Amino acid sequence: MSFDEMTIDRLAKIICDIGGPYERKGYQLERLLRRAKWPDPPQYDGSARVSWLRDILTEHQDDTDALHRLVCRICDPLEYDDGLDTARVICEVVNRILEPEGLVVTYSNGRPIISTRAEQEQAEGKKEKHLAYGVPSDLRSRLSALISDRSLVDLLVSRAEEASICQRNEAYTMAIIAIGSFMEGLLYGVIVERYPRILKDGMQKSNGASVQADRVDLYTLIDYAHKRKWIQTDAKDFMHKVRDYRNFVHPRHQLQNGFIPDRDTVALCWAPVHALLNDLEATKTVR
Repeated sequence: MSFDEMTIDRLAKIICDIGGPYERKGYQLERLLRRAKWPDPPQYDGSARVSWLRDILTEHQDDTDALHRLVCRICDPLEYDDGLDTARVICEVVNRILEPEGLVVTYSNGRPIISTRAEQEQAEGKKEKHLAYGVPSDLRSRLSALISDRSLVDLLVSRAEEASICQRNEAYTMAIIAIGSFMEGLLYGVIVERYPRILKDGMQKSNGASVQADRVDLYTLIDYAHKRKWIQTDAKDFMHKVRDYRNFVHPRHQLQNGFIPDRDTVALCWAPVHALLNDLEATKTVR
């Protein structure tokens, strides 16, 4: 399907960006076309850049592949010194231009791809369907019923949302790290809520040693909650597995174990979070 002439005009303007922060000189337009594998890329003739580029694009108005390659190239992090940061800014503008064409540019493994909006919506639908577990839709209200500290609730909601963002954008390792961080904050908040004196007296680890509240680790928090019968054994065991995966925040540890998470890994890490919330709610009156 060919691009409308107004779409081509708007693309030519954003690619040249005359007077803007991403302005391209004539020789830079030549190089851009070559990098985009434009058919028989021409030499810049010294004329007005927007008009020159618009005429070139119009000549290949029916060459969908060539136009799509160029669109992807101007949204490619490789084109910019600061990579994805600038590329996403350009991509946002390009997508507004492409919206009437029913097209959208997205990123896969850090590189741009172009597809129809129908295809993208279908892909997003499949992705959401695949996410068997994720952030509970009523998370804030559930946390507020367990923790009176509003600032901590806000922080935990933010951590959960960041984990979800990483999950949706295929940053699976970072999603797992964020989930582990959320679990640690949730357990700490609930334990302090139910036993405020821990802030002064500290907490006893499984080996009998005492540790200050601000130095306690996730392992101890999990076992402490289980010892108090606030969480069941299944939640404890699977939370420890999430804790193990969270420790892949250290690249050397991840390399040594050959750990490569995927969307299923993240979904499995969310499951203990749901179990944890259920158990903590069911034992709210247990002290």
